[in-house]
Amino acid sequence: MRLHVIALLLLPFCLSAQTGNKAQPLTSAADARQEETLEDQRADLEQGIKHVLVSQVEAWNHGKLEAFMQGYWLSPELTFFSGATETRGWEPTLARYRQRYQAEGKEMGKLEFQDLKIDLLSRRSAVVTGKWHLTMSDGKQPHGLFTLIFKHLPYGWRIVHDHTSAAE
Repeated sequence: MRLHVIALLLLPFCLSAQTGNKAQPLTSAADARQEETLEDQRADLEQGIKHVLVSQVEAWNHGKLEAFMQGYWLSPELTFFSGATETRGWEPTLARYRQRYQAEGKEMGKLEFQDLKIDLLSRRSAVVTGKWHLTMSDGKQPHGLFTLIFKHLPYGWRIVHDHTSAAE
């Protein structure tokens, strides 16, 4: 399937090379209007995403894992990548968090997100990158990086893919 997508993306360039015409711009007037609209709405759209992230931090720091999970898409299609592990679905992701942070002898610690960068792809999708940092009661401070894919669904912004890595 990837080869089909690549072929479709390259088709305009191949056709222009055959006809001697320059490649047409990849943006149209409609795309330009959409981009202007996106720029006009950028602050509100970013605020909606920030609200999800702030709500997650607050829920985490109060030990409310289900409330933290409200930032994720409640779907079996949710994906969570960490290390060499792929978790699919909202319920398995919740179970992973429970096992890792609420099982016997485990703790959630105090969560912070840092260096957030929100890259709006459209009015309905965004990529968010940043750093996560936990402070545990024993003084340990696990931390790492994350990349989140957000979609604006009928009930608001939700994380549909989370790729988190821990620093070593």
